[in-house]
Amino acid sequence: MMHEPDDNPETRLVDGSRPATPEELLRRLDELDIPTRTAEHPPVFTVEESRRLRGSLGGCHTKNLFVRNKKGEMWLVVCREDRKVDLKALAGALGAGRFSFGSGDRLMRFLGVAPGAVTPFAVLNDRGRKVKVVLDREMLAGGPLNFHPLDNSMTTSIDSDDFLRFLEAEEHSPELLDMKRL
Repeated sequence: MMHEPDDNPETRLVDGSRPATPEELLRRLDELDIPTRTAEHPPVFTVEESRRLRGSLGGCHTKNLFVRNKKGEMWLVVCREDRKVDLKALAGALGAGRFSFGSGDRLMRFLGVAPGAVTPFAVLNDRGRKVKVVLDREMLAGGPLNFHPLDNSMTTSIDSDDFLRFLEAEEHSPELLDMKRL
């Protein structure tokens, strides 16, 4: 599936540029010599929809939360899809004050994706390094990780070590957190 760049000013990043397409993301992963496998499917907007549609796609499936605090600092929290997340405890563990979910507009301006397509691959669009990445340590423990490649009608599988290498290459060193203790 080929994605055309969107020239709508409402889909521009905070620096005025257009967000990367899934094809550009997959090219970047190829440049980094990171093997992936991508499957197409109908668009999914929730973990429940994803569970129904993913079929035999194995590995760790995730949920991705885009949150901010009152100071406007932003985090992308990535955890196992079955993880219950207590935002108050999470904010306390990160020394962030109080969390609320980031708006769809803020999500587009800083990560270049719409609600329902939130993914850690979107750090590719965060050229100003404004969004901190937090990973649930347990999800890195085995099997491939599965994320939308900037579009919720596809899922890309990636090895956890390669995923960490991608984040480092994009200058988004993650904070690893034992989220089952929160």
